[in-house]
Amino acid sequence: MAVPHGPQGVRVARRRMREELRACGAPDTVVDDAILILSELLSNACRHARPLHEEATAGTNGTGSPVDTVRASWRRDVRGEVTIAVTDGGGPTRPLPAKPSVTARGGRGLAIITALARDWGVRSEPDTPADEPPGVTVWAVLRPDSSFSGRVAASLDGLEDGLHGDLDGSLDGEFDLASVEELK
Repeated sequence: MAVPHGPQGVRVARRRMREELRACGAPDTVVDDAILILSELLSNACRHARPLHEEATAGTNGTGSPVDTVRASWRRDVRGEVTIAVTDGGGPTRPLPAKPSVTARGGRGLAIITALARDWGVRSEPDTPADEPPGVTVWAVLRPDSSFSGRVAASLDGLEDGLHGDLDGSLDGEFDLASVEELK
């Protein structure tokens, strides 16, 4: 789908992806991770790349002139893997994960994608018109059985089980992250 090059495009794409992935039976944890990846990819495209210039359709902007867009796509294959891709007009550099300082306000998007996805990458789009810089697609693939939120929940369950065993049941079935912080 073509979405506006800007924050409103992120909202539109997130809503549509959520509806479509739920409709095809994707687990909520996979949908949540896919939405986060899509948000990061679209936000990066809007922040760091040029828009694509798409021909406006009747009623889009009322003028018939080109519209600045970014293309977002996703699909769920027969194994349940979800592939997410965002295509933009390219930027001055290729997308690479950054190592921001602890106090930096940004720069973590591709690190988040790396943590969530089975794989991700960048490819140039060969079908870009000759009078424009080449388009760029950033893509990521999510496995159906390894969502980040699912891994966090499993590790917390394991931590809780370990605490129960180590403390001989003295937690009485209660567990919270404040207890973990106190153990540090």
